Amino acid sequence: MTFLKYISPLRALRDLRGYLATRKKHELWFMILALVVTFGIIVVFVKDSHVPVPYKKNIVYVDSWPITRTEAEIRAKQKVDEAKRQEEEAAFQERQKKRQADFKKYDDWLKKHGI
Repeated sequence: MTFLKYISPLRALRDLRGYLATRKKHELWFMILALVVTFGIIVVFVKDSHVPVPYKKNIVYVDSWPITRTEAEIRAKQKVDEAKRQEEEAAFQERQKKRQADFKKYDDWLKKHGI
């Protein structure tokens, strides 16, 4: 491994110092400016990449029923709730079919244009 014996941090610093000594003053200032701008952009990207997750409240509402409620009241409420659930399910299915039809329309358009 004769290649690795020539690698040393002191040699690298000496080489950098020799390179910088041959540069003109304005070239050094522009190099410093370019380094500052580059590191500034990197710092901004690193800082911007951390986005805290917003807290979402999970509120659960429950019905409060008296302990004296009868079996008939329970069944009546269940029928009302079941009808409401079926309406919501039907509305969801309708929205899903509409969205599916929209996607099919776009897919057909893309196929027609060879994409």
